[in-house]
Amino acid sequence: MVQATDEQLLTTPIDQRYFEDYVPGSTYVFGTATVDEKQIVEFAKEYDPQFFHVDPVAAADGPFGGLIASGWQTAALMMRLFARHYLSSVASLGGPGADDLRWLRPVRPGDVLTLRVTVLEAKASNSKPDRGLVRSLAELLDPVGEPVFKATVLNLLRRRTAGH
Repeated sequence: MVQATDEQLLTTPIDQRYFEDYVPGSTYVFGTATVDEKQIVEFAKEYDPQFFHVDPVAAADGPFGGLIASGWQTAALMMRLFARHYLSSVASLGGPGADDLRWLRPVRPGDVLTLRVTVLEAKASNSKPDRGLVRSLAELLDPVGEPVFKATVLNLLRRRTAGH
């Protein structure tokens, strides 16, 4: 596994990265996000108002034994790290979606999450030679390195030189 810091991300800086820089089989670990109780409650009040996300007292007697982050907040944290550290800032053309989105373990206040991304596939487009599709496994790891979230993310990226 390749360990990358912000400065070492992949072999090409994020503002010079194109489709060709996403090599299948490569794995990168980088970025962190910390979630605190206030953020969990604020997010959940707005988007996922279940008691185990918004009420620490009630959550203590709930199915998770305490307050946990919404899975949608966890997905949003993954996307923030994915966009800031992995996805090209000059060649991204958006993406058609994500597959196999899973919440594997609860995220609790104070957890520091790290993003691990593995390039699963990079396929040049036959119909649009200026771009390709990259499939990446994005995982958030908890403080002991266990995955709490995973999704297969699909991204369209410009090629450095169309048709090559």
